[in-house]
Amino acid sequence: MSVRMNEQIRVVFVDIDDTLLSFSGYVQDSMRRGFDLFGLKAYEPWMYDVFEEINGELWRKIERGEIDFAGLQAVRWNAIFSSLGIDYDGPTFETWFRAQLFSSAILVPGARELLEYLKPKYTLCAASNGPEAQQKNRLKVGGLIGFFDEIFVSSAIGFPKPSREYFDACFERLHELGLSDLKPEECMIIGDSETSDMAGGVNYGIRTCLYRPDLAAEKPAGVDFLVRSLDDIRSIL
Repeated sequence: MSVRMNEQIRVVFVDIDDTLLSFSGYVQDSMRRGFDLFGLKAYEPWMYDVFEEINGELWRKIERGEIDFAGLQAVRWNAIFSSLGIDYDGPTFETWFRAQLFSSAILVPGARELLEYLKPKYTLCAASNGPEAQQKNRLKVGGLIGFFDEIFVSSAIGFPKPSREYFDACFERLHELGLSDLKPEECMIIGDSETSDMAGGVNYGIRTCLYRPDLAAEKPAGVDFLVRSLDDIRSIL
């Protein structure tokens, strides 16, 4: 991370889930509480791995345009419960799960400090897949929404990250805000997903910074930077 990008970058896109707000932390807590509330099996930590595998594949299908978010909601918990050997109605649990998530705001360590650092230096945009009202409310509950000049959510745009159409819409809006000469290489996207944040950035010509606390993670081909902590981004931007 010896090369600083701050003199070249004008706009920074920041992912929300597991970059600023801990989705994984929310899921583990809600599974524990929800299983108890609905009288299901006692939650055990390994059950989160089942959720992560199934949920991850469903989101990759959304990123590829194979299903939409409503399709994910319809099948997600039925598939998870089937793998866990739980006999319960998935859509009923999904409704409760999403209602709890709407106001969940568990901050990733260093999230607020990162935004405080970036805000005076760049045009700052949130970039997220998921329901618009939910994501904006979670940022509001977490006290982060005021840091952003724009919030780009796939459900409002009509296309998911990492599609070109998603980023086309982002740039169209940024041009309307007065950045009419903005080029992709003058932007950076920060996020935890290789298939969404990094693939979208690489394919569009945007600089990329992968946030992965996992010490075993390696920097994918084409990605500009890999950081283990949000604090490390200060040495880049």
